[in-house]
Amino acid sequence: MIISMIAAMASDRIIGKDNQMPWHLPADFVWFKRCTMGKPVVMGRKTYQSIGRPLPGRQNIVISRDPNLVIEGVDVVNSIDAALDKAGAAQEVMIIGGGSIYAECLPRADKLYVTLIDAHLDGDTQFPDWGTGWLETHREQYHSDEKNQYDMDFVILERESVRE
Repeated sequence: MIISMIAAMASDRIIGKDNQMPWHLPADFVWFKRCTMGKPVVMGRKTYQSIGRPLPGRQNIVISRDPNLVIEGVDVVNSIDAALDKAGAAQEVMIIGGGSIYAECLPRADKLYVTLIDAHLDGDTQFPDWGTGWLETHREQYHSDEKNQYDMDFVILERESVRE
C-alpha cells in the first residue's frame, strides 16, 4: 500500500489557523478531489470536524483518542496503524491532516501531494519539514484568478527509496 499525504500550504509550511485553512482556493479543492477520489482518506478528529461531514466517494477514516466516538458513515480508529488496517487492500491511502497526524505519518509516507501557495499568511499549524530524499515527479502551475486569490503549484514528491 502506498502511504500518501496531501496538504495545501502557504510559505513557512503554514497549513492552518484556528483549525481552519486560512484561504479559500477552489482550484485546490479540485486538485484535492482529483487526487483523493476513490481512495481511503485518513484524518484526525479535528480535521474531520472542520470538514463537517464524510467526504463522498472515499472511505473516511478518523483517528481519535475517544474510544466512544461514533460518526455515521466514518470508520473511527485510535491509531495510524489501525487506520492503515481499516484501509485494507487499497492501493493508496491518503493522509489528509491535521498537523499532528501529518507529523506522525511523515516517516512512513511514500508520496506527498502538496499545494504550494504563493502567500505569506498567519497560521498556528505547520506541515512538518519533509527534508531531503524526495524526488519531484509532477508540478502544475496555477495562476491566481477571480476565484483563487493566490498563485499556487500542485506538486507530487516521491520518496527516493520508493522509486529505486
